[in-house]
Amino acid sequence: MNGSALLTDLYELYMMQAYRAEGMDGIAVFDFIVRKLPAGRNFLVFAGLDDVLAYLEGLSFSQEELGWLRGTGRFSESFLRYLAGLRFTGKVDAMPEGTVFFAGEPVLRVTAPIAQAQMIESRVINLLQFSILVASKAVRCVLAAQGLELVDFGMRRAHGAEAAMLAARCSFLAGFDATATVLAGQRYGIPVAGTMAHAYVQAHGSEEQAFAAFVHGCRDGSTLLVDTYDVPRALEHAMALVRRLHDGGTGHVAAVRIDSGDLAEQARLARRMLDEGGCGDVKIAVSGDLDEYRIAALVEQGAPIDSFGVGTRMATSADAPFLDCAYKLAEYDGQGRRKRSPGKETYPGCKQVFRRLDDAGIVVEDTVGLETEYVRGRPLLQPVMLKGRRCCPDCTLAHMRQELRSQLASLPAGLTALAEAAPPPVRISRGLAQLTTVVDFQFG
Repeated sequence: MNGSALLTDLYELYMMQAYRAEGMDGIAVFDFIVRKLPAGRNFLVFAGLDDVLAYLEGLSFSQEELGWLRGTGRFSESFLRYLAGLRFTGKVDAMPEGTVFFAGEPVLRVTAPIAQAQMIESRVINLLQFSILVASKAVRCVLAAQGLELVDFGMRRAHGAEAAMLAARCSFLAGFDATATVLAGQRYGIPVAGTMAHAYVQAHGSEEQAFAAFVHGCRDGSTLLVDTYDVPRALEHAMALVRRLHDGGTGHVAAVRIDSGDLAEQARLARRMLDEGGCGDVKIAVSGDLDEYRIAALVEQGAPIDSFGVGTRMATSADAPFLDCAYKLAEYDGQGRRKRSPGKETYPGCKQVFRRLDDAGIVVEDTVGLETEYVRGRPLLQPVMLKGRRCCPDCTLAHMRQELRSQLASLPAGLTALAEAAPPPVRISRGLAQLTTVVDFQFG
């Protein structure tokens, strides 16, 4: 992950320098919000907080970076001296990772001296937007799969190394079972899974030879790719190998994988041949441009598939590749601030999101209100950083997965379907509405 302090927009540094020159060092409150849900989405999943906190804890400028800034001629020596000692000293409140949320709700709040809070804007948006997008896409695949195995195959089509790692992490948080990205296994403790490429089969003199060599070389159960040439013939070769292994060979065939063609029809063919050939314990995995819609269709058709490898469309959130999100000033030096641009309005003040459930534990409504006012419901934003250091208990990805499962169980049934539905209302509290009126009068 790139932790350089220069990973920001130039205008952040320009504003910081101007704040310093003006003597503006009051405490600012900024909110990260998603203005509206992407088309087809009924909710989003909050993710990426751990990476934001790691970025803030490590924020500093190296001498090399300061030297480069000096060489641009854009910044004063006094400002560069300030940057040399810069560390994030602020407070962060956020929803826990794995929380389901809706449009218009602040999911992360930064409270810090204004220059610090301003500088981190671009990287915070950069990290949160991508993680939220992928976690929200991945959870739709999980819902569509109805308990069948899902493996992240997204690295090769992800937009860079960081995106590949974040996609592996966020898909596991969302409920995927494993990833093919080895570094994600080492760094995050995610189970890793892999099969073989068509090139491996092509590189050998025969398909039979490729299958036998691959199984012999793998220490765990092997998954054989059976669509390089001809699926029925490959299945015959795989079954012959399974029978030889049952008679005392080394290795184990756990599954066959199909990566092309009519996946439902090919899976039915494979299941029939495997069962009739005495290989009923060999599972069927499929891959190839899958997303939640294709997975749902395959499940609805009753295709005998045990595992889905999901890559490109999940790791890039292909149908919704960006969020209409923002990181906006809500308070400065104790006074509310808000943006009133048409279509991009924000609300002022230090806010909280209160979630109200019915007696069955189902979400009825969320209310965005002032942190200091009484509103019915459970507050979702929690302190996660104080004075630039984490103050929340370490949460494992397993804990986040469980949090998300609980959150999904609390949603009205229509919201977990792939079809677009009306989410629960997000209301504005009386206190927040009153503060908005006051701020508009003050800055009208």
